[in-house]
Amino acid sequence: METLVRIMALIRKEFLALFKDRRSRVVVIIPPLIQTIVFGYAATFDVERVPCAVMDEDRSAASRELLARLEGSRAFRVALVATDARMMADAVDRGEVVMALRIPQGFERAVHSGAVTVQAVVDGRNSNTGTLAVNYLQTVVAGYNETVLHRISGAGPPANLVMRAWYNPNLLSRWFFVPGILAMVTLVVTLLVTALSVAREREQGTFDQLLVAPYRPAEVLVGKAVPGMVIGLVEVTGILCLAVYWFDVPMRGSLLTLYAGLGLFLFSVVGVGLMVSSLAATMQQGLLGTFLFTMPAVILSGFATPVANMADGVRQMTVVNPLRYILVIIRSVFLEGADAAVLARELWPLAAIGLFCMTVATWLFRRRVY
Repeated sequence: METLVRIMALIRKEFLALFKDRRSRVVVIIPPLIQTIVFGYAATFDVERVPCAVMDEDRSAASRELLARLEGSRAFRVALVATDARMMADAVDRGEVVMALRIPQGFERAVHSGAVTVQAVVDGRNSNTGTLAVNYLQTVVAGYNETVLHRISGAGPPANLVMRAWYNPNLLSRWFFVPGILAMVTLVVTLLVTALSVAREREQGTFDQLLVAPYRPAEVLVGKAVPGMVIGLVEVTGILCLAVYWFDVPMRGSLLTLYAGLGLFLFSVVGVGLMVSSLAATMQQGLLGTFLFTMPAVILSGFATPVANMADGVRQMTVVNPLRYILVIIRSVFLEGADAAVLARELWPLAAIGLFCMTVATWLFRRRVY
């Protein structure tokens, strides 16, 4: 009971030290919510209203029908009607348009008599946008071909592909990115709060008072760890509400399973933060340590690129990355409705990483402080 009272006093001190500083309050509460909203709109693979140039050399009913389909598509916006090839190429060179479409003379006659070639020039400097623009254009041309074929022969193509996207019917990339942002922002906030706790006391001169107080090293670590986990859970709850009610990402699974995974994730992140905090002598060193961990963790997490596509050696490094596992858990709970039994293979590595990090943090704390 006496141990619990001492720990609760230390936890209270940590919260007071964090929230009495107005700048600390603002940094902990406001930026994560703003970042979630900004990243939720900015981090997307969806391409809409791509600026394109068109050059219609045929000026026939058939070419106008194709261009009408292009303009009617949500994916494209005709930004330039070119009169010659040089004008079209210059627009691509200057970056004014992503794609240029050229319809040759004799297009209508060739459509009714046989195959015809339509030229599309794509700006390859942004390969992702260029690839998506080509795919959208192919969809527009395929729809046009099907209509013309039905008009000429009275029958459609011999084979039709009917596609259904499982878990994400409209293939909205926001449904993929926003749950990932939830984990990433929580990682950064929790890691900063924990990694700077000891360094802040050293710079403010209060750490010596803590050393002469009747605290065991384990009690000090618990008192430093609990505020970080509590703040992380509060942050993740706010971001979770934004994901569901602002961005309309479906929440199909159990909140209990989600919070179980988030609890283990925060446990492992707090362990990493205490390791950094034990090694850092100043707040600047704590910030650098946080940065050194955060960047590789995000890149190797599968947030934007699949882990399975990484090189073998790099993929093995992701095994010790807690962000990798929580991304699978969050996305599976949100989109698939997966339960704890399905996600057990992701939950136990988080627990193992957390136990290892807390053990190492305790050893470092004893060695460098006591």
